[in-house]
Amino acid sequence: MMRKRIIYCAILILNILQAQAMPGVYDVHDFGAKGDGKTLDHTAINRAIETANANGGGQVVLTPGTYLCGSIRLRSNVDLHLLAGAKILAAPAEMKAYDASEVFGGPEYQDGGHTYFHNSLIWAEGQQNISITGRGMIDGEGLTKKDTETAGNVQGGSIGTGDKAIALKRCRNVTIRDITIYRGGHFAIITTGCDIGTIDNVTIDTNRDGIDIDCCKYFTVSNTKVNTPNDDAIVLKSSYALKAPVLCEHILITNCIVTGYKLGTFLDGTYVPEKVNWVCGRIKLGTESNGGYRNITISNCTCMWSSGLAFEVVDQGRMENIVVNNISLSHVHHYPIYITTGCRNRGPKERTEVSSARDIYISNVIADDCDSLAGIIVTGMEGTPIRNVSLSDIRIQYRGGGKKVTTPYREQGTNYPEPRWAGPTPAYGLFARHVDGLRLRNVKFELMRPDERPDIVMEDVRIEE
Repeated sequence: MMRKRIIYCAILILNILQAQAMPGVYDVHDFGAKGDGKTLDHTAINRAIETANANGGGQVVLTPGTYLCGSIRLRSNVDLHLLAGAKILAAPAEMKAYDASEVFGGPEYQDGGHTYFHNSLIWAEGQQNISITGRGMIDGEGLTKKDTETAGNVQGGSIGTGDKAIALKRCRNVTIRDITIYRGGHFAIITTGCDIGTIDNVTIDTNRDGIDIDCCKYFTVSNTKVNTPNDDAIVLKSSYALKAPVLCEHILITNCIVTGYKLGTFLDGTYVPEKVNWVCGRIKLGTESNGGYRNITISNCTCMWSSGLAFEVVDQGRMENIVVNNISLSHVHHYPIYITTGCRNRGPKERTEVSSARDIYISNVIADDCDSLAGIIVTGMEGTPIRNVSLSDIRIQYRGGGKKVTTPYREQGTNYPEPRWAGPTPAYGLFARHVDGLRLRNVKFELMRPDERPDIVMEDVRIEE
């Protein structure tokens, strides 16, 4: 055993020495970082990043250790690389180590988490060819999970409270690979207005949203595990953060696992189911949907102890060409599949567009232990139906026990689109309303105990053979 340790240490030292000798590789210790978990190291890390950027690019390396940090600013052509055993630890708010949030300069139709980026642990704006890689960890212990940002980030008299683990805006050619994020703040990862991105083999166990991809195009999320007991896991959005309605389009989410276990228990391997929040886990489109979503593929994903799949466009955007295939859902909160349009219209009052959805194809889905609150929901708006929805090869097991619904199910309208607040659906299996072209093929429902509601209820629906 001692011999193995000596060999391991020798290999580690050799790798570090080789990294130091390689052109374009920058060890943060050479710029003053301590990695002792006590000294603020973000200034040294930023110096290393700036030097690499000035020299045309390179890799900034964090060797094993704990690096207490405020805001780290990524720059073009730089890879921030965390070796196994390296941890970036978010500094507490009282250290005032984070950059002040930028001035937005206009009406804010989206919440602060989507508006401000500079008050983050790691952030970049307007950069290209940037990456965060390695087997190390980002621990957002000192980040807030509350949405309390304002311009300048003044909160209760303190300046510089950290909000998000990784925040990228208007960047191009982005890669986040292999890292682990624990306690990511409001968003563990948020990318807004970014083109060409890869998030691969990332593990996230966090206290709010996991991954938010907002107004982006040509992004892939793959081989990634996201545990979010208190919010959404993988989310596509189209907010007004770019001061215009911008589509989120050409996105692939594949080979991912999302869960709703108690915070920290995914990483430590105890996997404790969390008390059901209003939402947890889940893969979602929305709710911010000013531009909408187009050409989205979600495939080969497993969801455990989470809310179901949600596809929502309620802010005057459009949702079209959505393909979902090979999904396993187990222990589902509130509903298994939810597709809706609405007119919340969280944007400029001058806009006249109406939210719309069409060409949504969902197949090969199996779900067990689904909440009796709601079945599959597909609801458009009167006069503006959802068009061309195909549900095929789907098998859903419901808990049952529901009571007969005697009051009309509410229209989505201006309400926040969450079935929990609308109450039980008229059918335990599938409720559809205002749909032009609904195709059902090999869709089966099972009950764990009797339910007083019928299996399917449809209102203002045209069935397509």
